[in-house]
Amino acid sequence: MGRTSVTGMCRNIHTLHNFEPAATSDEVHAAALQYVRKIAGTTKPSKVNQAAFDEAVHEVAHITQHLLDALVTTAPPKNREVEAEKAKARAAGRYAA
Repeated sequence: MGRTSVTGMCRNIHTLHNFEPAATSDEVHAAALQYVRKIAGTTKPSKVNQAAFDEAVHEVAHITQHLLDALVTTAPPKNREVEAEKAKARAAGRYAA
């Protein structure tokens, strides 16, 4: 089976669980949109597919929120700023010339 690449699409869905403050509905929706785009293989569906695409994003966001609400952990919540700095440091090392 061949691989297809869609340019302009984010390649990573970020962890939303166990952050302080908790993930917002906008973050959950963005992750759902990213997932549906990846599965559909397009960033912009055709007009005939728009309703199905939008419904899929809505459903994935809904179930994702249920999952996040149900998950339990004993680990302390992660700090968004600290995690962002770690990601920047990893990227700097990865893309250093």
